Amino acid sequence: MFIDYIEIHVRAGRGGNGCVSFRREKYVPKGGPDGGDGGHGGHVILVTDSNLHTLQDVGQHRHYHAEHGGKGLGNNQSGRRGKDVVIRVPLGTLVRDALNHEVLGDLEEKGQKLVVARGGTGGRGNSRFKSPTNRTPREFEAGTEGEERDIALELKVLADVGLVGFPNAGKSTLLATLSAAKPRIADYPFTTLTPNLGIVKVEEYKSFVMADIPGLIEGAHMGKGLGIQFLKHIERTKVLVFLIDCQSEDIEKDYSILKREVRAFNTHLLKRRRVVVLTKSDVRPVLPKKRVMRDKTPILHISAVTHQGTTELARYLWKLL
Repeated sequence: MFIDYIEIHVRAGRGGNGCVSFRREKYVPKGGPDGGDGGHGGHVILVTDSNLHTLQDVGQHRHYHAEHGGKGLGNNQSGRRGKDVVIRVPLGTLVRDALNHEVLGDLEEKGQKLVVARGGTGGRGNSRFKSPTNRTPREFEAGTEGEERDIALELKVLADVGLVGFPNAGKSTLLATLSAAKPRIADYPFTTLTPNLGIVKVEEYKSFVMADIPGLIEGAHMGKGLGIQFLKHIERTKVLVFLIDCQSEDIEKDYSILKREVRAFNTHLLKRRRVVVLTKSDVRPVLPKKRVMRDKTPILHISAVTHQGTTELARYLWKLL
């Protein structure tokens, strides 16, 4: 199951209390204070894992509690530090405070760590309170509470190129042709229900990641269809590919509708480099001669089924990147 949003409750460990103790040895009947400090509480830490592609594993538990610090001991021994709780998340996870929506971190790199709840500090033992005027202190400090909060995790997949188009425009077929990805493909709308990623190899040591999201329909930004909830997965892309069926009666109109839906979601997306790709060129004997749209966006013709123009498209995208 593909899960790209989840809210969880995290609580760090409480710091251990300091210890009140006095040294007792043979021939030293009135030894000084030797109470140790309490141990620090454990943290709750998010760590990216490149083997994860969904937040499903995180969602198996909605509450994550780190271990409390141990109480200080005599003979100036500090209490044991509480164990951290490590939560593994996929690359591209955006972390927010669920209450005020403050962004706590954006985890884009492999092995990146983010402490979302810090453990409490261990309290001081009575040996810390010894002074020339107080040789037998009985004071100690209690450990402080660890941080506790609700956080929201939102996954935005990391891809270089994003495919945008109407349902059944051939996005999944193109992804399957250019990469080793195996998206679900069928001759009916909304076959793709979740984002798919594929690595497109142009030549030796040259490759990029392509993302295919569910198709958009007019009015998607108002909640129609499925694609709007997945548009966030192309927010990190550098290049957008607008796929339009070459059998369309009005290619410019289709392109305008797609741009409008993308703009309504995030105006910055249309500032990215983009290209219009007319698909299924094998079923139309006479192709449109125009090479650019009205807004000067380049046009390429391909057939993912016959592989016509797909190699040229991959090389062109690599040049844009």
